[in-house]
Amino acid sequence: MLRSLLVAALAAVPLLLVACSGDPEPAPELEARPEATPEPEATPEGPAPDPTHLAVFEPLPAEMTADDHQITEERITLGRMLYFDARLSKNHDISCNSCHQLDRFGVDGEATSPGHEGQRGDRNSPTVYNAALHIAQFWDGREPDVEAQAKGPILNPVEMAMPSEEATVAVLKSIPGYVEAFGAAFEGDDPVTYDNMAEAIGAFERRLVTPDRFDRYLQGEGAALTPEERAGLDLFVSTGCMTCHMGAGLGGGMYQKLGLVKPYETADTGRHKVTGNDVDKYFFKVPSLRNITKTGPYLHDGSVADLGETVKLMAEYELGKELTDEEVASIVAFFGALEGTPDAAYIRQPELPESGPDTPGPDPG
Repeated sequence: MLRSLLVAALAAVPLLLVACSGDPEPAPELEARPEATPEPEATPEGPAPDPTHLAVFEPLPAEMTADDHQITEERITLGRMLYFDARLSKNHDISCNSCHQLDRFGVDGEATSPGHEGQRGDRNSPTVYNAALHIAQFWDGREPDVEAQAKGPILNPVEMAMPSEEATVAVLKSIPGYVEAFGAAFEGDDPVTYDNMAEAIGAFERRLVTPDRFDRYLQGEGAALTPEERAGLDLFVSTGCMTCHMGAGLGGGMYQKLGLVKPYETADTGRHKVTGNDVDKYFFKVPSLRNITKTGPYLHDGSVADLGETVKLMAEYELGKELTDEEVASIVAFFGALEGTPDAAYIRQPELPESGPDTPGPDPG
């Protein structure tokens, strides 16, 4: 009944609901609801999670699976090496990790990232953590999943600048260690392919999940949030931020117009560049708020450095609300609970296979 009332109240605002989690385990001294799981012996004391929050958000999964993409240890091992290997770039100086640094919450801290010969694109490099949960990849949603996304930057002349898929595969086949690793990860007489390269990188990225204290809260641990964070969460919901920032990713599940209720000045027309439809002008994929305190600068162009300013701008241009400095600080305090720590061993740079005698050298031109 609560879920139905919540959806009805938001029906006038464009949104895409993500599947919600089940009921939490009860906090101590609270009567369990009939469908709740038994109370664990060591549940911390604290207020129970608000059922409204449980209707809108859900915990992160252990891994971000997809029916059409297989995750195996062999593919993860290969994908991790490929993710860190700069030989997938023309000048052997840029890897996936260059722009999406795993020891920096999946970003490089730049408004736009430097690519081949120092060139820069016009959009901010978003974090790769939890990205496989999203409805699509890139700010404009031009690729459906992380596997398809992995193919783009390698061939982009502004980014890694490899001349073709064939040239990339030739590099991989020239490295004996990669030939062996592809053979272990994929079946077939010729497993070293551009598609399989992307599949392996995607398999690695599908476990780049950063569980945090908010997940513990959603799982029934009411005391996982401080009173200040809980107050910020309540304000986040009552302000309407969760209209777009919902589900497990607190974003990433829908497209929204930048300047929904008040025009926002930007030359980038967003999703319109992909679809060609005027109705898609200035629509972008809603960014995830997971680790948002660590992934600035913000917006599609990295034009806003301060998180509080970003909150104030979004309230004004997306919701038509003027937040006080105290309200902004309260919401930002809640964001602190969204900081998650990845598995250090999982993201550690591996030893890369040595180049073979026919491996092409770097090409700075």
